[in-house]
Amino acid sequence: MHATEFVKQADQAQAATMVVLFGAESHLKTSVLTALCQELLESSIEDAIGLTRFTGKDVDFRTVRDEVQMVSMFSPSKIVVVEQADEFVSANRPQLESFAEKPVGKSKLVLEVKKWPGNTKLAKKVAKKGLAVECAELTGGRLTGWLTRQATEEYEKHLTRDAAQLMTELAGSGLGLLDQELQKLAAYVGDREKIGAEDVRTLVGGWKAETTWTMINAVRDGQVDLALNCLRKLLNAGEAPQKILGGMNYVFKKVAQATELSRRGKPLPAALKEAGVYYKEVDAMQQYLRRIRRPRAERILNRLAQADFHLKGGSRLPDHLQMEQLVLWLAGSSDL
Repeated sequence: MHATEFVKQADQAQAATMVVLFGAESHLKTSVLTALCQELLESSIEDAIGLTRFTGKDVDFRTVRDEVQMVSMFSPSKIVVVEQADEFVSANRPQLESFAEKPVGKSKLVLEVKKWPGNTKLAKKVAKKGLAVECAELTGGRLTGWLTRQATEEYEKHLTRDAAQLMTELAGSGLGLLDQELQKLAAYVGDREKIGAEDVRTLVGGWKAETTWTMINAVRDGQVDLALNCLRKLLNAGEAPQKILGGMNYVFKKVAQATELSRRGKPLPAALKEAGVYYKEVDAMQQYLRRIRRPRAERILNRLAQADFHLKGGSRLPDHLQMEQLVLWLAGSSDL
């Protein structure tokens, strides 16, 4: 079960002998632990009296077991968490296998690990009598889906799909940071119910995001020197090439989609709007497409995919040269 599903049905933990949270996304682990505290301790995670935490490398199995079994006069049940527990699991596998066979009253042992191979004896016992919750990093549609749900459930805002996609391009896939950005956006739009892509462009990413947009607009307008200067500023400031490419993908994939719609007979202005190009930029994008001409426009998707492949190790050229070549190609100034 994935963490995003578990938080909606945390009552399943009642019958579990042990709960394992596996994966690298700490925000999801915190969400699951919060749900466990509400379900088992009837308390928030901040105020939970029956919550005890250990660090895996600093604790032995007997101490953990005794803590789980100890009855508290302040709480009818307890949650004992072993954080960073990969080494703890490896060192105490037989004891944990026995522990996973039967529950300890209403108390729960929670193991936070990065890896949880499903073919081990312990994992099979947990799958049968306990509960393993995946807290892996979200990507693609699962990530944007989480963002839109989080905006609705936590901040009572409608985050458009376009805005969610842009947030992941600008802020990455870390849920903690994305939630912070959502909180800022909710405050920024005030009484407005909708958070759109323009709100994200204005607020998320700081000067690096603004420089990325300046670079993209310069590419669109054929201002090659300005575009290359912005690119170098971003790279010199430590911005990852893949992240810069993400912002370029967000814009130019829409241009490629509009090109295909136009090829099928739809008028170019209507094609650009249908592809999701911001209405204030439709005229500028029309001029861009007329300037670079259809043969190049029809190759935009392939060229973006090629850049992604090369940045992931498919080329021996330094990353900054690959990005410069892409900027020049999109601007219509190079065939490389």
